[in-house]
Amino acid sequence: MEQSQEEFAIRVRDLVVGFGRQTVLDQLSLNVRKGEILGLVGASGGGKSVLMRTIIGLIPRRSGTIEVMGHEIGGRTQGAATTWGILFQQGALFSSLTVRQNVQFPLRENLVLSQELMDEIAIAKLEMVGLRAQDADKYPAELSGGMTKRVALARALALDPPILFLDEPTSGLDPIAAGDFDALIGTLQKTLGLTVFMVTHDLASLTTVCDRVAALADGKIVAIGPMRELLQSEHPWVRAYFHGKRSQMLQHEMR
Repeated sequence: MEQSQEEFAIRVRDLVVGFGRQTVLDQLSLNVRKGEILGLVGASGGGKSVLMRTIIGLIPRRSGTIEVMGHEIGGRTQGAATTWGILFQQGALFSSLTVRQNVQFPLRENLVLSQELMDEIAIAKLEMVGLRAQDADKYPAELSGGMTKRVALARALALDPPILFLDEPTSGLDPIAAGDFDALIGTLQKTLGLTVFMVTHDLASLTTVCDRVAALADGKIVAIGPMRELLQSEHPWVRAYFHGKRSQMLQHEMR
């Protein structure tokens, strides 16, 4: 049964994005359901981050339409900061600001709040992602990779957005830290009712936290569905990705 428009957090139709003579996304269409965690996979340089950055308005499109929470998106959208939160690769924290100031940055840019209230919000968000109040006065250089990701996540959630974009959230983390971060994302999604759009190549993340997975190849979404369905896909790139030597253990565990 086809879902109604109101059930989608993000709708992308016939999207074309390119740089110079190169077309990266070619008539791409994609629906992201409200309240789901959607994982996006694709070859390195294949356009995964380009798609995410086009949806949030950082990269212009040549043609096509993008709707977020029922509203069509232009090049840059007023009020977008309160619609979505973004965790970029490697966290992208401001090195000259403390953890507290990094988390407060979206609050300062978009709201008029007292310092006391911003301090309370920052501590609450840090505790939400599993950090302590004592970590608030540290600088990014003093943080481990896992802590950096959690601070960046707290900043992404500062304005209580309904949509969370994650760009390779477990990149650079050891397997234990990556597993803990995946569990955190799953818990936050259920607790807050978030819609999560996750760009990742981490097969464990795709298996453990994603409701559906979309495969991007040749500038289009060539397969989408639960992991079990993608493992059955006959598309050459999807088969190569999910049935290569590195994914044999994953397939064994899912049997």
